[in-house]
Amino acid sequence: MKKVFSHENRLIVFNLKNVLQDAGIACVVENEFASGGVGDLSPFETWPELWVVNDEDEAAALERIAQLQNQPQADWFCARCGEMNPGSFQVCWNCGAERPAG
Repeated sequence: MKKVFSHENRLIVFNLKNVLQDAGIACVVENEFASGGVGDLSPFETWPELWVVNDEDEAAALERIAQLQNQPQADWFCARCGEMNPGSFQVCWNCGAERPAG
């Protein structure tokens, strides 16, 4: 297993886990409940960590994470209801339709 990401906000870590799993990359979250050790441990040691199960998936996982972090996403209009959605949304907040490809 290889560690590919760590962040103090567990929601960000779990969101990336879902993104990688959707791309077919098996991964797990470690240190999920380590925050109780703050004070005895360095805060950085208690952050949730995202690990890929197969070492050969490390490069693909790191590339996908970099794409998500560096790519500004434009707002988009829902094809079903016409509602404007922020670029970070993958489904329409109003009707739940999926974001169009491209």
